[in-house]
Amino acid sequence: MIRAGAFLNPTALGYRRGVLLVLCAGVCWSSMGLGIRAMESANVWQILFYRSLALAPFLFVVIALRAGPVAAIRRAGLAGVLAAACLVLAFAGGIFAVQTTTVANAVFLFAATPLFAALLGRMILGESVRPTTWLAMAGAALGIAVMVTEGIALGHALGNVAGIASALGFALFTVALRWKKLDDMLPAVFLGGVFAALAAAIICLSAGYTLAIPAGDIAISAAMGVFQVGAGLVLYTIGSKVVPAVELALLSMTEVLLGPLWVWLFIAETAGSQTLLGGAILLAAIAANAVSGLRRKPDQSC
Repeated sequence: MIRAGAFLNPTALGYRRGVLLVLCAGVCWSSMGLGIRAMESANVWQILFYRSLALAPFLFVVIALRAGPVAAIRRAGLAGVLAAACLVLAFAGGIFAVQTTTVANAVFLFAATPLFAALLGRMILGESVRPTTWLAMAGAALGIAVMVTEGIALGHALGNVAGIASALGFALFTVALRWKKLDDMLPAVFLGGVFAALAAAIICLSAGYTLAIPAGDIAISAAMGVFQVGAGLVLYTIGSKVVPAVELALLSMTEVLLGPLWVWLFIAETAGSQTLLGGAILLAAIAANAVSGLRRKPDQSC
């Protein structure tokens, strides 16, 4: 059993419990597709508003339990603000992608985030990129091309674009944190929740979308904010303190594998053959890159 105190002191968890937390984070994230499919009528901005409205106070409480919340948020600085702004794109793009294409297609595209982050880190921060990662990027590009081709044929082009935009948003979020070497993402995600709620409210009001959506949609959106996004990020943040970075890309694939499974089991949603083929190519590229990192740094895996 993991005591509450261990959550406040992640190093007391140990490697195995850290792995378990990262896997559980992937399970939380994987519920997004099922939650959005359960909506009655809410659109992307309405969902984003209520999800963020629940996410921000939840994370504020978590940050307050770990340290002084105001000081922690202030320490995030400009990098935290920029990372939070990138999350607005990531959050909105993710919801829109799931609404307008299959869950499998969307989550496979989200999975490209680590490779996009490596490319952007090279372009923006001048970070080195291993030859294996360049090969993985080429493989990922092929997988994405296969999926997007089918998406265009089925009229899901906007959903594919939104999925790629979401992955880029998360990648920019990662690069912004690396820019100032911020090792705690929760303050930036809290700010992202605040920014996303404000942006969604402004867009809803300016576009004439009512915020008086069905109570069920509000409840699902709020639950997604607390459990799907918030709890997932908390578990991942704590687990990542004791799990080597080269393993995280593999462990967090729980989200990619389970997301399509939930909608298949509960609402019989399936994906096209090209989506599955492209997704398999993409996941193989990511897995190969992660395994290469493990072999390169075997001393960090235990």
